[in-house]
Amino acid sequence: MPGISRFAVGLVGLLCLGLPVRAATIAELYQAQAIVTGTGEANREIGFKDCLDKVLVKVSGDQRLTQKTEMLALRDKAADFVQSFRYHDRLEGIPIHDEQGTHDRPHDLTCLYKPAVIDKLLAQLGSRPWLGERPPIAVFMTAEQGSRHFVLTADEDLGKTMRESFANATSPLLMRIVFPKASQLGGLDERALAAADMAKLDKLAKKAGAARALAGSIVWSDKELGWIADWRLDDRGRTYRWQARGVSFDEAFRVAIRGAAQILSGHGQP
Repeated sequence: MPGISRFAVGLVGLLCLGLPVRAATIAELYQAQAIVTGTGEANREIGFKDCLDKVLVKVSGDQRLTQKTEMLALRDKAADFVQSFRYHDRLEGIPIHDEQGTHDRPHDLTCLYKPAVIDKLLAQLGSRPWLGERPPIAVFMTAEQGSRHFVLTADEDLGKTMRESFANATSPLLMRIVFPKASQLGGLDERALAAADMAKLDKLAKKAGAARALAGSIVWSDKELGWIADWRLDDRGRTYRWQARGVSFDEAFRVAIRGAAQILSGHGQP
């Protein structure tokens, strides 16, 4: 897991251990990664477009940028904005075992950008960079699937896969999360946690070593053929709420992190 993914997952690990972390460096902020097939020019161009979307969202925190019509023209020139790039074979160490050779092997394409170039693009899109340390967030979440229901905490085996998925969701935006221990829930059970106001949860978040609380729930729906995820976060005296329906829990957590980044970066309602 090269570069940026190692950095972000490492940050999550440090937070869960209660250790101090540093802010992202400019180099880490102004780069993005995409998975491409082989190292040929055609697939590289596809990767450049994907990386452009990702770096603009990561630097700004604003997930809405990729939906702007202006992005269509920018994607066509995506290669022009890349300062340098590198590949990493995702099957490194695994011998080639068929006639396809190396051109069909999956690679991580990492693109690096000059801050001035990306900042100028953000200005053209009516946005701005979100610099400085990104506040660590404590996740207060309940999960329900049929008769199975629980609060996601740091010290129970139940929910381990979800914690790992949530941590993975932080990587593209260099966000940082921590999961409170059961003893740090202030005696709140599932029902009380869902009803707790954000001011109370923000206080519990600080006790857990975070700056802010992200509260939510995921409930499995047979009708939706996926999870219904509801999230809320307080910022500047306002409680923001957003939702995803019929998604995997991986996507539910990506929606949570993208929404939190959009709010904390000052870009408003997810």
